[in-house]
Amino acid sequence: MHSGNEYAYGMWVVAAFNVGIFLFFMLSFLKPRGSDEWRSMGVVTAFLVALFAEMYGFPLTIYLLTGWLGDAYPVLQPFNHKLGHLWVVVFGGSNLAWVIVMGLSLVLMLMGYTLLSKGWTQIHAARGGLVTDGIYAYARHPQYTGLFLVIIGFLVQWPTLLTVLMAPILLYAYVHLARVEERRAEAEFGEVYNEYIRKTPAFFPPCNQWQAFLTVEVRHAGVE
Repeated sequence: MHSGNEYAYGMWVVAAFNVGIFLFFMLSFLKPRGSDEWRSMGVVTAFLVALFAEMYGFPLTIYLLTGWLGDAYPVLQPFNHKLGHLWVVVFGGSNLAWVIVMGLSLVLMLMGYTLLSKGWTQIHAARGGLVTDGIYAYARHPQYTGLFLVIIGFLVQWPTLLTVLMAPILLYAYVHLARVEERRAEAEFGEVYNEYIRKTPAFFPPCNQWQAFLTVEVRHAGVE
């Protein structure tokens, strides 16, 4: 079953590079300030390390599952990037499955980075003021929505045992952080912020507002 397999792993430099570049983007849009934010970013870092270590270093998940999957899925080649991919193996090595998985993950991550970027632009332009317009008119924490979409995109693209276990912890950390930030905003802005909370969802607007949520124009940093 494994004869002639291409060994597509052991690329630890590539794994480290990807951790660094994605962490750079995350830190650019979600700059931690307090201890709660640094702890949450620590979970993001651990998630990225676990993800890219398996994507380029060693395929621990598929290796552990080989004994169970091997008979049921003879197409499995655990050290090949395509035929060692969990979704592709489950669907019999289908090229269509590979295209769908990669396409869906790319769409989710692009949506996520769009929200991260637009949220950062508005917050930076506000210079400490309360932001309730633009992308923030659709969700109170659009940057965290963007982060969640990126994480889901990674889970679709390259599911691993560690990242599947870590994802709920990461999501919980940022939901908790959002609540901490809301208590601070309520103390600072009072009833104005309470009214904003009452009419605006925390992370995910209704389905019929998603197109506007993703395409809304925002002010560039420095524009009054």
